[in-house]
Amino acid sequence: MSAGTYAPRPGAAPLSRMIGAQAALETRMLLRNGEQLLLTVIIPTLLLVLFSAVDIVDTGAGSSVDFLTPGVLALAVMSTAFTGQAIATGFERRYGVLKRLGASPLPRWALMTAKTLAVLVTEVLQVVLLTVIAFALGWSPHGNPFAVLLLLVLGTAAFSGLGLLMAGTLRAEATLAAANLVFLLLLVGGGVIVPLDKFPDAVQSVLGLLPIAALSDGLRDVLQHGAAMPWGDLGVLAVWSVLGLGAAARFFRWE
Repeated sequence: MSAGTYAPRPGAAPLSRMIGAQAALETRMLLRNGEQLLLTVIIPTLLLVLFSAVDIVDTGAGSSVDFLTPGVLALAVMSTAFTGQAIATGFERRYGVLKRLGASPLPRWALMTAKTLAVLVTEVLQVVLLTVIAFALGWSPHGNPFAVLLLLVLGTAAFSGLGLLMAGTLRAEATLAAANLVFLLLLVGGGVIVPLDKFPDAVQSVLGLLPIAALSDGLRDVLQHGAAMPWGDLGVLAVWSVLGLGAAARFFRWE
């Protein structure tokens, strides 16, 4: 029997190829989902255009779009890394998709890596779209691009950990309700559209510790006010990242 009879060799593909294929599949599934598109693209875009064009909320001195754009970018990260990922992963867990994938040659950590890559790809598309729209509305950003990137990465890590924790511990229906409720509450009280200084002092100190508030305020400090590196907001996001990802790794149930 010749050596070429069994070419190509049977067996699992290289790990990097498996992760890439799974990430591409996760991205396509995310972008084809109507509810996901509503959360990740349509709502942030409508909020940016509406509140920039109509003087509904007092955003203080300066252009409304300069205040709103960093907050909407933070909202886009939350909608993808937290709300969308929690809902999708929760229903995958309910229908046994995660259990079956966990039994495949793709390691479980590699599956989570692929999901994270899909989130990052989606966020890049969101940021590009929102940036183009913001520039069309007259946005004039400032500051350090590296600080913006660091804020977005830490924000993604924080929200991903919290989303996976919710999806891995609650029933799918409870995850759907809770993720959408949290999205709405943080949209109103997270400094995205309404400045935190509009709330009472006692409430401001609590809201300022939320990941969405840290991300939106950090982006605003850099992009609107030209701050070099918002260490306080980065610290809040780093703490949420460690707590969220650590808890998700500890308590996530695959079945």
